[in-house]
Amino acid sequence: TTHYLFIVVVAVNSTLLTINAGDYIFYTDWAWTSFVVFSISQSTMLVVGAIYYMLFTGVPGTATYYATIMTIYTWVAKGAWFGLGYPYDFVTVPVWIPSAMLLDLTYWATRRNKHAAIIIGGTLVGLSLPVFNMINLLLIADPLETAFKYPRPTLPPYMTPIEPQVGKFYNGPVALGSGAGAVLSVPIAALGAKLNTW
Repeated sequence: TTHYLFIVVVAVNSTLLTINAGDYIFYTDWAWTSFVVFSISQSTMLVVGAIYYMLFTGVPGTATYYATIMTIYTWVAKGAWFGLGYPYDFVTVPVWIPSAMLLDLTYWATRRNKHAAIIIGGTLVGLSLPVFNMINLLLIADPLETAFKYPRPTLPPYMTPIEPQVGKFYNGPVALGSGAGAVLSVPIAALGAKLNTW
């Protein structure tokens, strides 16, 4: 019982971490301006969470399961916003599952080699996730149009979208902090895998 409870706790908390690491893309007012930040943070968080989760269970397919949990969780959040009267495109659900499947495939193809999963699988996630999400964003309504029609009620005044400032978001403290945190989580994931063998 404790074993399965631990898996549930890891899944839920990792989901929250991953979602918050790329929060800006869920709301289309920041979708394009934060795409680079999102790609770095989400690729890293997906790999960190999935590798930890996968090595804990030792079962190929766990990463896809992990990504599915996050996808369902986010669709629930999307439904909540929609229920509040916001448009369907106000929240965009990121595409995690195909990248997680590549990570699982790597783990399976290398005969459960954790180092290959981290290096090869992590690279595949980093290359594929931005592509899948770029396509995802091309299929939704214009982000700026949505932003000005439906501003986020939870945004403080200094983050309210103003058209001339949109491109400068990359240099903001939030963007830089998210990117730095994402980069730093790579060696942390490797360290976690190393500690898992001790």
